[in-house]
Amino acid sequence: MAAARALWRPGLPVPRGCGRLWAQPGRAAAAAAAPPPPSGASPGARSPFDRRLKRKQKNWAALRPWPAECEYLRDEVGSGVADRVLDIPRTFPLALDLGSGRGYIARHLNQKSTSESEIPTVSVVADEECLPFKENTFDLVVSSLSLHWVNDLPKAFREIHQVLKPDGVFIGAMFGGDTLYELRCSLQLAELEREGGFSPHVSPFVAVSDLGHLLSRAGFNTLTVDTDEIQVNYPGLFEVMEDLQGMGESNCSWNRKPLLHRDTMLAAAAIYQEMYGNSDGSVPATFQIFYMIGWKFHESQAKPAQRGSATVSLGDLAKIDKLLHQK
Repeated sequence: MAAARALWRPGLPVPRGCGRLWAQPGRAAAAAAAPPPPSGASPGARSPFDRRLKRKQKNWAALRPWPAECEYLRDEVGSGVADRVLDIPRTFPLALDLGSGRGYIARHLNQKSTSESEIPTVSVVADEECLPFKENTFDLVVSSLSLHWVNDLPKAFREIHQVLKPDGVFIGAMFGGDTLYELRCSLQLAELEREGGFSPHVSPFVAVSDLGHLLSRAGFNTLTVDTDEIQVNYPGLFEVMEDLQGMGESNCSWNRKPLLHRDTMLAAAAIYQEMYGNSDGSVPATFQIFYMIGWKFHESQAKPAQRGSATVSLGDLAKIDKLLHQK
C-alpha cells in the first residue's frame, strides 16, 4: 500500500486551503553525551556509516537552542507508528521504543489513547545492533526513523526479534530508497558540471523489496510493509540541508565528501529550482517512509492451510462470471 501527501516547512507560507501538519516549536531538551557505540567503528562493506559521527550529529542537533523547529517530520512519522500500535486491539504491558529521540511515538500514544495518565518511561543508552535486554522481554517494540543509520540491519532485526516475547509485535518506520532524490540528483549534476565528478552526499537507504525479506530472515511472520511518501516544501536547497542538519540527519557515510565548493553549492541550488521548483518559488523534498509490522511466532497465532488442502481449483475462478450469470 502506498500513499503520498505534503507537509509545509515551518516558516514557509502555506497556500490557501492547506493545513499545517507539523509540530509547533517546544522547549529545548539537552541530550547527554554518550560513549560511541561498539559497532561501526571502521569503514567496510558491512559498515557504511561512521556511527561515532552520527552520535555527534544527533547530540549537536538536540543541543541546539530550538531543536523542536526541525521536529515536524519526526513528529509526523511518529504519529503514523502510534496509529498502527493503536490499531491492534490489545494492550502491551511492556514496550521498547528503539531510537526514541524526544519521544515522538510516546507523545502521540499519550494523546490518542483513552488512558488519563501518561505512559511511564525509562531511558537507556544502547546500540540497536546489541540490545542490552534479555530474551522474551517486551510485548511490543517500536522504532521511528532510527534504523536507517544501522550498519548491520539484519542483525538489528534479529536483536529486536530476540527481545520480543512470543506473540509480540514489532512496528517500525524508516526512510526508503527514494528519500531526497531531488537533493541527490541536484548535487550530483552540479558536481559533474563544476568539478568533473561526484561523490555521494545522501546516504544509501534500504529498498522495499529487501525489507520484507530481511524481516522474514530475522524470524518475523505475518508481515506487513506499506509505503508513505511525504513531500516537504522548502524555500530552497540551503533550507533543506539546514533542516537535515537540525534533525541530526546529515550524511555520515565513510565515503562522504567533507566539503563542497561554494560554486558547486550555488549551482546545485539553481539546478534544484530549475528541475523541481514549484510555481510559488518553493522546492519539494521527498521523504519515502516504509512502515513495517512483524510478529514473533506463538502457537496461538493463525497458521496457513496445509499445501494441497484446498477444495477449489484456481482454474475454476474463470468460471465465476458464467456461474453468476446463470443464477
